[in-house]
Parts: sequence; structure tokens; C-alpha cells
Amino acid sequence: MPGSPYTDLDRPPLSAARLQRALVAPHGPWRRLELRAETGSTNADVAEAARAGEPEGLVVVAERQTAGRGRRGRVWQSPPRAGLATSVLLRPGEAVAERRWSPVPPQGYGWLPLLAGVALVEAVALLAELDARLKWPNDLLLDGAKCAGVLAEAVPGTAPDQPPAIVVGIGLNVTLRADELPENPTGLPATSLQLAGAAATDRDPLLRALLRSLADWYERWRDAGGDAVASGLRDAYLAACATVGRQVRVLLPDGREVRGTATGVDPDGQLLVDGPEGELRLAAGDVLHLR
Repeated sequence: MPGSPYTDLDRPPLSAARLQRALVAPHGPWRRLELRAETGSTNADVAEAARAGEPEGLVVVAERQTAGRGRRGRVWQSPPRAGLATSVLLRPGEAVAERRWSPVPPQGYGWLPLLAGVALVEAVALLAELDARLKWPNDLLLDGAKCAGVLAEAVPGTAPDQPPAIVVGIGLNVTLRADELPENPTGLPATSLQLAGAAATDRDPLLRALLRSLADWYERWRDAGGDAVASGLRDAYLAACATVGRQVRVLLPDGREVRGTATGVDPDGQLLVDGPEGELRLAAGDVLHLR
């Protein structure tokens, strides 16, 4: 049947009912989940919900994105049901009395995209059985090729004293074939789990593992008051990061280029680079490109 989600048997559709049973409270860690056959951008959908006052814990998943975005407005596209495209709504600046969570200071929000990167690595290692690495801040690499990316965006509060909501979006190439891979403007070749020899490419358990790991790390981070060191997040990120210890070339928005050695990630999630003029601390928003 033309247009049927079952025409490509290698790419069966996700089941909203099964995902909700597994991932939404009371049996799962998330508050609400929406599965859409197609949307422009899951990040845009969640941001719109945040502006309308949606509480923390919304998950939007799309079988196909027509206007998916990466950092710096880069395009992230995939054929229908060939990957995972999901975004979640977090409100780390709000206290949660029943969880004994205090508001996290805004300077800690920079860890959220890195946290999502750690969750990606865990899910891919668990189910695809692949040795995934992270290119700072959060590109998922398999044998040096990009397989996934993370985009975190702040949505201002509706009142002056209301902290921003954070939308974290994740795009993962699962069963893309060689002729379907996107052109990557970052200079890295693209790949998919299938092309990398994954042990499993069933998107349902992959999505469950990813969202559970994301929720678990967010809980640990909130339990520690947003402290990436005390929660163990910084150590987990450094263990997965392929950038630290390497020579890097950093392109800055003002046109300057910095070369040096990436020596670590500081407690605020900034990349430490030892260059000719000493140590630099670079936030993701300060970097146009990193090679």
C-alpha cells in the first residue's frame, strides 16, 4: 500500500502504546509521550509546549522530521523510520519538593547536552554493542564517523522571575544506507548503526534505553544539585570523550582560529584547551567549529 509504514519491513513503525507503557509514569520515568508520524522539528514542538506552560517531563518522538536542526542551524534529516528523532522538556531551574530537588543554577545548564551524549553512548553500547565515542560537546562517533547529535535550546520563561525551560533534542541514525547518509557540514563523514555493524537496530528498545538512561542521569544530576562532579556525570563524560587528549583546531565566531591540546572538561562543561597563549575555557556556544 503506497505510503504505508509497513512497505519497508526493515523499518517498522514505533508503537505509541508500547512506548507509553514502558516510559510514562507510573511505570516509566517520563510524564507524557507523544509519537508523531511526521513533524517539522521535535525541538520546535517541545519548545512550543514549553512556552504554553507544559510541565517538565514531556517527550516528543517523530518517525520523520522535515526540518530537523543541529547546532548552528545545521540540517538533520533522515528517511521515515530510519532513525530516532526525539526531544524532551526539562525545567532544571524549578524546585521539585517531592523529589527534594532544589533549583539548579543557570551555569549548570551547560551540562545537559553533555548528559544526553552520555545517555546516547550507554544506549548504543548496551543494544547495538558498538564502541561509541563523543566528540565534544556531544556528537556521537563510530569509528570517527558521526552517527548522532544533540541540540539543547533554552526557552525563556513567561515571567521575568521564571527560569528558562531546556529542550534537549537527539537525532540518531539507525538504519540509514550508504546512499541515504546526509552531507555533513562539520567535515565528519556520516554513518548509521546498521552501517557500523550494530548487533541490533530495533528502534523500539533503542529508544527505551536512550530515554531511560537520559532520565537516570538527569535524576542523578538533580539529586546532586546540578553538580556534574558529585553526580558522577563528569567522569562518565570524560570516559566517553574522544576529544580530550587530542590536538584540536577551534574556529571561533569572530573568525579567529585556536590550535592546541584538549586537556579536559571543567566542572561547568567547558572544554579546556592548552594553546600558545595559555589555557582556554570554551563553552559550546562559543565555538563555531572544532576539528
